[in-house]
Amino acid sequence: MVSLTDRQQGELDLAIFHYLSARKSKFSRTLAAFQLESNIGQAPVNPRLEGILEKKWVAVLRLQKKVLELETRVKTLQEELDNASSPAQRGAVIADWIPKQGASPRHSLMGHRSPITSVAFHPVFSMLATASEDCTIKIWDWETGQFERTLTGHTRDVKCLDFHPKGTHLVSASSDLTLRLWETELWERRGYSGQTMHGHDHTISSARFLNSGDYIVSASRDRTIKVWEVATKFCIRTIAAHDDWVRSVTPSTDDRLLVSCSNDHMARVWEYKTGQMKAELRGGHDRQVEVAVFAPANTYSYIRELVGLEDNNDEPGVFAFTGGRDNLIIIWDAQSGRQLKTLIGHDGWIRGLEFHPSGKFLISVSDDKHMRVWDLATGRCTRVIQAHSHFVTCLAWGRTSHGVGQNGVNGAEANGAAVTKRANVIATGGVDLTVNIWTP
Repeated sequence: MVSLTDRQQGELDLAIFHYLSARKSKFSRTLAAFQLESNIGQAPVNPRLEGILEKKWVAVLRLQKKVLELETRVKTLQEELDNASSPAQRGAVIADWIPKQGASPRHSLMGHRSPITSVAFHPVFSMLATASEDCTIKIWDWETGQFERTLTGHTRDVKCLDFHPKGTHLVSASSDLTLRLWETELWERRGYSGQTMHGHDHTISSARFLNSGDYIVSASRDRTIKVWEVATKFCIRTIAAHDDWVRSVTPSTDDRLLVSCSNDHMARVWEYKTGQMKAELRGGHDRQVEVAVFAPANTYSYIRELVGLEDNNDEPGVFAFTGGRDNLIIIWDAQSGRQLKTLIGHDGWIRGLEFHPSGKFLISVSDDKHMRVWDLATGRCTRVIQAHSHFVTCLAWGRTSHGVGQNGVNGAEANGAAVTKRANVIATGGVDLTVNIWTP
């Protein structure tokens, strides 16, 4: 118990007296009893003590909140200090970076006149490409936040962007029924509008380079997936993929498989070379599926811990993740089509999924304006970050430096193909016309 001096006790009694006197109509009997027991009697009014209890009460609440915030901050800093007592450990902390609760973006890039639809990092340079419903693509330096140039050529909204693994080209997909292939060395030329690729009969919603860099796969509202040869710009294969709009298509790291998703409430896994369906991921979503991706190999141990599997198959394309308009993220066995786990937490359509370079976490964005971080070993959401002031429409994790051999993105052998390593940077785009850059 805190003890007060006689002087402090007297001031407290007077403060209570003033508080009760100011509310005499409500506390008349309490005031009379207090005067009797404290021997205050009819004390003179002291202007210094008027309202002091209310002021002290508000101040205490404010200070308590500040103390709690400082204690949390001290705990976080202590954890970082404990884990970074050597240069090697400090490097590990940076490598494990994920956005913190309540974090603010490093840069907010503004320039598009309509909602952002796609963001893509250059694999070598600090370059970010952004697409919008305003029919344009903009190029930025994400480290400085500086705008560099605008690419024009599409006549309707641009739906998707992806850089070639070596950074030599950028592919864009649009509602104008075309793909455009942009050579990064040429886009500074005045009037350059890329090379147009025709073949789809409706909106093209997704386009991705294969990891070899020799081919592009695209998905469309015409219900098909198409494969394009980069060298000739010709479509070499068409897959009748779904019964409704195909929202996205993504290759596995060894380019052996493709995973697609659709408005028909399901995802499917395809053998790339033959176009044969290998598995159907159905029954988990009851609304349109917006995004489907393969989990990288360095996530497998965490996923198996989460779902209780002991299989040691580490080839690419073992697990797939889907996100839909039912606000759910579902983990699938991509070989059997079995639903393994559902991650529940978002309050809006799932728009983007990315895996942390360590394999420990999944990052997701949604129409609920938030970015969430999921621990893949437990299935729990560990961070919730307010990413935008309106719907979040797209997400990308930065890519820097490329080489040959071990795949830094997914931790799997790439059979000599050019591969990339991940940088500690995230880009998100939203209906608020803003692209936010998140870094340590």
